[in-house]
Amino acid sequence: MRQRFGPAAVAFLSLLAFLREALPQTPPAKKLADECGTRPVVGLKTGPRIVGGHDAVPGAWPWQVSLQLYEIGLGYIHICGGSLVSNSSVLTAAHCTRATMNPALWRVVIGLHHLVKHSSHTVKRRVKTIMVHSNYDTNTYENDVAMFQLIRSVKFNDYIQPICLPDTAVLVKADYPCFITGWGHTKEKGRGKLVLQEAQVDIIPLSLCNEYNWYGGRITWNMLCAGSATGHVDSCQGDSGGPLMCYFPNISRFYLIGITSFGYGCGRPRHPGIYVRAPNYRKWIDKHIRAESTTMNFHCLLTLLIICWIVFHIGL
Repeated sequence: MRQRFGPAAVAFLSLLAFLREALPQTPPAKKLADECGTRPVVGLKTGPRIVGGHDAVPGAWPWQVSLQLYEIGLGYIHICGGSLVSNSSVLTAAHCTRATMNPALWRVVIGLHHLVKHSSHTVKRRVKTIMVHSNYDTNTYENDVAMFQLIRSVKFNDYIQPICLPDTAVLVKADYPCFITGWGHTKEKGRGKLVLQEAQVDIIPLSLCNEYNWYGGRITWNMLCAGSATGHVDSCQGDSGGPLMCYFPNISRFYLIGITSFGYGCGRPRHPGIYVRAPNYRKWIDKHIRAESTTMNFHCLLTLLIICWIVFHIGL
């Protein structure tokens, strides 16, 4: 004999089915950790505009995103880069938000190679919230860190992957290859590139970077220098917020070591790019990723309470 359901039960089951489809599905933490820092399409293989760089191949940097701002009459314009660190969180530079903190005017484009010619792998997401480090200093660029939370999470695939976040005690050895990427200018006072650029860089000791004929003591322990002493390789305008990443051969993964922050000109000798030292902000990053997860859980609970209230009144 078939089981018969009353109106209240039918309504309850229907609402549960709707809830399953409507709420974002967050992968378990273990799965996220297992997937980070890998490049399924190209593996490690890469070459040395970003100044002094060249075109990246599609899928080479699956955590690289474009942060785009809506301008009347122009549509969405690329402003900064960013790094996907979870399926709903993008890490970038705080100074990228100086035009506006209104999330409704921003979008994040993921799985992107060409800024204009989007592929089937390209995903666009609106922004729910923007969080800037409370101690960000607009004059010195100290604590130049921000996080964009997406309205809807993304699914990881060969072209969309999160980058690994380093612990505070991470050690980048001299033989670990490090790279920068972005759609920024390829020379000072130049123009950006439509195709994502990549370049291999050297991590430059803080003591050298702070010498009087370099940055003269301006660089703090929360920053790091990367590029080349001669200026042949550098980040530039439009690359801000993008990743400085290093490959750890012992575990075959890329880690986010820096966030593109500022520099004196582009490609100038003894003035390499300055990056936020990402490991110093691991607690801040984790806190805001957890805050997003907590908010989602609260919304789930609130929705379930509303469902129970509706079912109760239908059953009366």
